[in-house]
This record gives sequence, structure tokens and C-alpha cells, in this order.
Amino acid sequence: MEKFVTLTSTAVPLEIENVDTDQIIPARFLKATNRKGFGDNVFRDWRYHKDGSLNSDFVMNNSKFSGSILVAGDNFGCGSSREHAAWAISGYGFKVVVSSFFADIFKGNALNNGILPIQVTPEYLSELFSAIKNNPQTTLKVNLEAQTISIENNNHKEHFQIDAYKKTCLINGYDDIDYLLSKKETIKAFEANKTY
Repeated sequence: MEKFVTLTSTAVPLEIENVDTDQIIPARFLKATNRKGFGDNVFRDWRYHKDGSLNSDFVMNNSKFSGSILVAGDNFGCGSSREHAAWAISGYGFKVVVSSFFADIFKGNALNNGILPIQVTPEYLSELFSAIKNNPQTTLKVNLEAQTISIENNNHKEHFQIDAYKKTCLINGYDDIDYLLSKKETIKAFEANKTY
């Protein structure tokens, strides 16, 4: 995985609550067994009309908004446990998703796929939405080491929580196997000193 330490980016405001995994990646796209192409179909039924034409009313089709941070409404990633939802978010180019609440399984899948889910207070989420909608060029800064997210033009920041193990993995670009391999010498030393 790619290492994640800090990120400064504009953001896409998806001000919709209870976005479930079927909305993130509809079930009809789950036939593939590798991650390739899922980003093309993220939010497919919102980004496109049934006839395949672009839905110009959907925020991700508005050229004013772009960036590698998705700011979403409360309870993001609810519904089924499909890991494909994280693949789709990542495949589209989002590295961070901000919400006031995440479904646990989505949160775990996101972290396992190099996406940082940042849970903020409802008040701060509202502030983010306002800042981005008022000025689509608003940049957010995420500092994983300090566990903070801030709006760059006013420096108002909020601290977020993350599991220490997952934080280590993201900062180093490790998946679970990479992490174990990074401890190879420690494991060898332990085994060498173990008496049976």
C-alpha cells in the first residue's frame, strides 16, 4: 500500500446521510474478483441516469468540486459488508473519507485498503460542508501522525481517533502481511530464546 502521513487536498462534499455500500458500489458490479475498474462505477446510480447519461445534478459530476477527500454525511458505509465499496472509493481516487459516523465493517475495510476514515463531530462536519460549498477551492489538511484534520484557510482543526495498529500500517504503507514481515527479526529473536 501507499504510505500515508499527511494530505492536503480540496474535497468533494457528499451531503447525504446513511450512504450504504450498495449506493457506493451497486451489487451488479460485484462479479469481479480483483480491484480493477471499481472506481469507474462508484456511486454509479447517482452519477448516471438509467439511460447511461451523466447526472449533472450529482455533486461528483460538478466540475467545481474535486480532490482526494470525500466529505460525507452521517452513517457512511452502512449496509452490507462488501469490501468492494472500499475498492470503489479508492479506485476513484479518494484517500480520505470524512463523516460524523462510519459503519464498523466499512471502516475496517477502508483501513485495510489504504483509505483513512476520519470521524469528526457533527458540528465540525457541518463546518466542513459550509466551507467547501462556500468555496470549492477550500483545502483540508490531514495529519495522520498528529491525528488532526484542519481547514487550511482558518486553521480550525479537530482531532480524530484511529486504532494504533492501523495508524502504524498506514504511515508505513503496510498491509497485515507487510506488518508481520517488518517484525521478522523480532520474531526470530523471540523464537531463538524460547525454551520448550
